[in-house]
Amino acid sequence: MPRGKGSGTGTGTGTGTGMGRGMGRGGGKGRMGGNRPGAGPAGYCICPNCGEKAVHQAGVPCYSINCPKCGAKLVRE
Repeated sequence: MPRGKGSGTGTGTGTGTGMGRGMGRGGGKGRMGGNRPGAGPAGYCICPNCGEKAVHQAGVPCYSINCPKCGAKLVRE
């Protein structure tokens, strides 16, 4: 059974529109990379007000931790 939208040339060469996977989806940082929730166990939580860093604890979201210096909610680095 052919994949894609089926709007190819019909020659069976696989060169038509809708063939392939992930076309146009750019690089990114891969699975679980970056600063979004679920970014992995390593890294730091940073205070957006004063810049204080705290080591990120696995299973504890940074936004649930208060800054030890100024009391603001931390964000993921």
